[in-house]
Amino acid sequence: MFSNICRRSVRSMATKAASTANAPAVSYPFSKTALVIPPQQYASATPSLAKGKGLMDHLRRSLYTPEKYAMMRALFSRKSPTQLRVGSILSITSEQAPTTFTGILLAIRRRGPDSSIRVRNILQRTGTEMQFFPNSPHLKEIKVLRPPPKGRMRRAKLFYLRDSPEKMGMIAGGRG
Repeated sequence: MFSNICRRSVRSMATKAASTANAPAVSYPFSKTALVIPPQQYASATPSLAKGKGLMDHLRRSLYTPEKYAMMRALFSRKSPTQLRVGSILSITSEQAPTTFTGILLAIRRRGPDSSIRVRNILQRTGTEMQFFPNSPHLKEIKVLRPPPKGRMRRAKLFYLRDSPEKMGMIAGGRG
């Protein structure tokens, strides 16, 4: 019997709430402290967003330019003959300081627009690693100065070079 009364009151409350959407907030019948929250009023879209310019600006910023697309396809495709290989010596030119960074390619992360490379060099007797995102607008150019010794390395990630500068020197010298 009690459940039938609850169902009727809930049903009647639901129909009242649906029919009076613009009505002011009414107290909840089972509690004096709880209030029914009125529906949210959403702000209208800005004129540029209504015309679709917000989306297009976002796409222009996030998609490749034709030059970047050609570079990404040549360097990051697994089927490309000029693909980047771990152990290569790269020279990377960017718009930010330092303008060029040269070092050994330690790792490649192929994730489409989020692809990245990790390059290591020893500058002033301090090991320096930098991660570059080729799709970034700050990156201008990636040049392969020397391919890896013997055509390829045995490992996909050369993080062991962090602990042994002698091996890094051998790879940089072409004897590795």
